[in-house]
Amino acid sequence: MKIQEIREIAKRMNITVNSSKTKLDLIRDIQVTEGNSPCYKAIANCGITDCLWRDDCLSKKK
Repeated sequence: MKIQEIREIAKRMNITVNSSKTKLDLIRDIQVTEGNSPCYKAIANCGITDCLWRDDCLSKKK
């Protein structure tokens, strides 16, 4: 998902969006707002299958 799409999702959730927040920051803020763990790119073997970020997260592991 592109950064602009992520910014739009964050804005709809009333999350502060500014140019200093990275894609990682915004996704983790969204995860917390949804009541989830801010785990984007932090778990090697994620078992959560209904996460909006799953494909993006698992596609480019660090």
